[in-house]
Amino acid sequence: MSIYVLALFILCTSSSLFSKNDIEGIVNKDINSHYLLFSAKKQYEDKKFVQAIDTYQKILEHQLVDSVYVFRELAFSYAEIDDADQASLYIEKYIMSSLDLSFIGHSYFEQISNSESYQKLLKKYMRKVDLWSIFCFYVGFIGGFIALVLNLGKRSNKIANLLMSLFVLLHSFFIIHLGLYFMNYEYYLPHTLYMSTSFSFLYGPLIYFYFKRVTTNYIFKLSDLLHLVPTVLLVVLLYPIYTLSPEEKLRMMLHKERPYMALISISKLISLLVYGVLVFKMYVSSVRRNTFFPRIVSIWQRNIVIFCSVYIISYAIYSILIIQYMHNGFLFYLQVVSMALLVLYVSYTAFVQPSIFGKLKMEADTSIHELDKYKKSGLTQSLSLELKEKLLYLLDTEKIYKQNDITLQNIAELLDTTRHNASQIINEHFGLNFFELINKYRIDEAKELLRREKDKNFTIINVAYEVGFNNKVTFNKSFKKYNQITPSEYIKSFLT
Repeated sequence: MSIYVLALFILCTSSSLFSKNDIEGIVNKDINSHYLLFSAKKQYEDKKFVQAIDTYQKILEHQLVDSVYVFRELAFSYAEIDDADQASLYIEKYIMSSLDLSFIGHSYFEQISNSESYQKLLKKYMRKVDLWSIFCFYVGFIGGFIALVLNLGKRSNKIANLLMSLFVLLHSFFIIHLGLYFMNYEYYLPHTLYMSTSFSFLYGPLIYFYFKRVTTNYIFKLSDLLHLVPTVLLVVLLYPIYTLSPEEKLRMMLHKERPYMALISISKLISLLVYGVLVFKMYVSSVRRNTFFPRIVSIWQRNIVIFCSVYIISYAIYSILIIQYMHNGFLFYLQVVSMALLVLYVSYTAFVQPSIFGKLKMEADTSIHELDKYKKSGLTQSLSLELKEKLLYLLDTEKIYKQNDITLQNIAELLDTTRHNASQIINEHFGLNFFELINKYRIDEAKELLRREKDKNFTIINVAYEVGFNNKVTFNKSFKKYNQITPSEYIKSFLT
């Protein structure tokens, strides 16, 4: 056999390359592959790079040896003749086949290091730090800190704040994951594959139950756990991927293989839309039934609804882009910005207006204690709803709150029920006590009077008397408590 190989070598040294017919004419494929490899190496060592490239291309074309080795040698050869485009092409092929990301930084490629194609390759695979990654980590760590802070307040609605903190924390986690993507660290930390995907179906339920809690003092039930079913199913679906080896996960990343990506993206969008509609309806319902909240709380709730709406719209665009593997451009970054603004807004509010999270507990706890008093009440649900409608008629149509001597006993008599039942109706359906309910209607009426063009000549004391207050001091104090500004400041803000 060795004599045959020697004969082939002597025969072929007379020409620098084999033709296709010559290659096909050799019977023993192993002998042919060994000879061609020997010939290519010799040509490379003799700095006959063009001939070496041609020989390696023939080896690759006829699949005579492992292509990974050939990709490496072709990358080196093209780099030697300063063909940066072809060198970059085979560098990437080698990386995709061998999973060796360090190859891109080989010293053999120094002479093409300034070429556009090689720089693109570095930007695509090498670790880097840019403004987007810094921004993502900045927002992510702020969100994580705020998620902790929201649960430390002693005078807070712990359940509502826990829901909001989880909402912020999951967004922060996702933003940090994006930061790793922008830095190309996903390739060096393969277990980050689908790192934040498991939480895709939690965003909607968290914000939905947060609103439900703060607007109606909702008490959670065991059946609410059904909202976690999509998340459990998603974890089960992704479990086989989570248990893959780092090498297999890296291979999936390099080859842009994202199993179930379209299914998950579309399902998440549907989830966000469904819960977004529920939150919007809840907010509108709260506004329509004139549920009382301090002005800053009302603004907070309105802004959260707006941010969530923008987030859903941007995610709809984002989901289309990631399904198409379009991970750049203005529309892609719009999703990142919308998430970041949501996290930053919650963080800003937690520091600048902590009362939004602090006062809720006082109001909610009061309502809970009040509800405890009614556990043994004989008031049926149907009668409760009937009395609620009667009370709304008295407030909205008869405007009984304008009577400056109105009492809970008066309302009970007008409802034809007991004082205890009247108190229960107010607390259960409005989340307020009697005085808060009356003052809320009085302040809303006063604001309406101050807004009307024909009432600009009204003095503040006249407005106070008109809506049922006995004196200007009490009116000013109540107005500022509910709106964070005085009646005079309100007039300047809205009527000038």
